[in-house]
Amino acid sequence: MLEFQKIQKNSMLFFKPWFKAQGTHIGDYSLGFQFMWQRALSLDYAVYGDCLLLKETYAGKTYFYYPLSKTGDFSAEERALDEIERYCRDGEIRLHFTNIPREKLGVFLARYGRDVTVTNNRRWRDYLYRTEDFCAYGGGKYAGQRNHVHKFEKLYPMWRFCLFGQGDVPRVEAFLREYESSQRSKHAYLADEEMDEVYEILPHMAEFGFIGGILEAEGRPVAFTAGELCGDMLVVHIEKALREYEGAYPMVAMQLARAVQGRAAYLNRMDDAGDPGLRKSKLQYHPAELVDKFNLAPRRAIDGLSRLPELTTARLTLAPVADGDAKAYARLAADVERNRYWGYDWRADYTGETPPPDDYFIMCAREDFREKREMPLGVYLDGELIGEAVLHRFGYRDDVEVGVRLLPEAEGNGYAREAVRALAEYAFLKLSVERVEAKCFKENLRSRAMLLGAGLKPCGEDAVYYYFSMTPAD
Repeated sequence: MLEFQKIQKNSMLFFKPWFKAQGTHIGDYSLGFQFMWQRALSLDYAVYGDCLLLKETYAGKTYFYYPLSKTGDFSAEERALDEIERYCRDGEIRLHFTNIPREKLGVFLARYGRDVTVTNNRRWRDYLYRTEDFCAYGGGKYAGQRNHVHKFEKLYPMWRFCLFGQGDVPRVEAFLREYESSQRSKHAYLADEEMDEVYEILPHMAEFGFIGGILEAEGRPVAFTAGELCGDMLVVHIEKALREYEGAYPMVAMQLARAVQGRAAYLNRMDDAGDPGLRKSKLQYHPAELVDKFNLAPRRAIDGLSRLPELTTARLTLAPVADGDAKAYARLAADVERNRYWGYDWRADYTGETPPPDDYFIMCAREDFREKREMPLGVYLDGELIGEAVLHRFGYRDDVEVGVRLLPEAEGNGYAREAVRALAEYAFLKLSVERVEAKCFKENLRSRAMLLGAGLKPCGEDAVYYYFSMTPAD
């Protein structure tokens, strides 16, 4: 199983091989982005094979980035996607993806079919420019930027641009303190967060391999910029200029482009975060592309189910547990010894100091359905509750797991086998599931025999469980 760890700023160099070789045009896949926004996005990572997996927590939801293979191995990336699905299924985490590049969108559509929600928020798209366009601001469309540069050169004929070295940290910090007096006045959370991170990343620029530069006029710094080479682009993480020095912004952008010409075909100047002024400015530089960042949410078979069904077999009825059966259901659910093979102990979640009331267990089952964690049905014989049958662990590839438990007096009559068959048929025909799975503890030989009798086939084992599955063809 995947084990995610918190990204630590003091170990960022670990990620450099993946980001330096990345083939997307998305700036989020970079050392600078992960360093500067780690706190705001609560970023975790795991490594599977040669793939880097990133997990982000934002606004209460968990998102996964596209797996980055260090060697560009697509089959390794697909195996990593399998592991992400398994991680979410085992942990009851709703699967969401973020920052998916356009060229990988087909992978997900082929993987999940039409059962996937796709969004592409305009405010988070990166602005990608051709480096050569910034080197001269040639042609009519760049007349405005070119005029600003000429004005800067005229006003400050002794200007100079020098590449950043670690010895420049003190004077860049002094420049930033002057710059931020106006920046902080915006009272914008993201702007303040970014300024804090700019100060923090400065001492690490050399080890991260950043390319930075200082624009000077009148003998002092008036602009500072820095970026990171990722694939065929330079991701520009920092660009600050004193606005009283007219033309400083287009001038420092031009000088950085010239510094990386031949090493980076593109400049990624990140998103505009929905700021109207920033959007206007970025568009005026005529991006070659607004880089799509797709969010995807695959849908599972249970997600479209608004109410629990009622199923009938030759002897049984499978239906939602009625309020009047709370006592019988509590006897089934609260029996710790009998439920050791169920794989769940209710005491793990119950926080009360006194024994739970009978309706506690019904309420839990109904909550599980509302949250689409499982589809629980009572097993009824001649109107009497004798057990429970569930479809749970709904996967993202048209798969689901089945389980049944009975009251002791109902065992030994084939009712569990009958309930499993009914649930499997419902899953195949009504939920369009392609694979029904089950497992049982190895010592639970009765359950093993029941699953085989219900038509499931052995498909594996480990130290704890036997595993079974069936398809519509079985």
